Amino acid sequence: MKRLAVALAFAVSGTAPVVASTLEIFQAWSPVGERSTDLPIYMTITNSGEADDLLRFQCPSVAHFTEKRTTDYGEGAPSTREVKSIAIAASGNTELKPGGDHLVLLKIIGPTKAGDTYGCQVTFRRAGRKTIDVSVKE
Repeated sequence: MKRLAVALAFAVSGTAPVVASTLEIFQAWSPVGERSTDLPIYMTITNSGEADDLLRFQCPSVAHFTEKRTTDYGEGAPSTREVKSIAIAASGNTELKPGGDHLVLLKIIGPTKAGDTYGCQVTFRRAGRKTIDVSVKE
């Protein structure tokens, strides 16, 4: 009954409810890594709704600590720095890729080999938590 009243209110006012972020994550991968090294993770995020923010992620079977990073191109060589969140574009694709925004596993627990797969949880401001599989590639 309450939902019907809300729907009628929107119909009468001529406004539509806000569409939440609808995200899908594709091609999540990381390179091969040796124990105790930092390991980047890359992926494509498709959003069919409002803009969103990637707030945090964890991959407990591979690393105890993680960071979200971006690449700065100032004078000299590019360098990476930690960021609080990564903006996810509305109604489009956001690529986490080398030389741009990406995720990093800090001091991985053990080596990763080509062909391995590990699970991670990624949390977004609007879309909530998503579980993904990350493939290890040469």
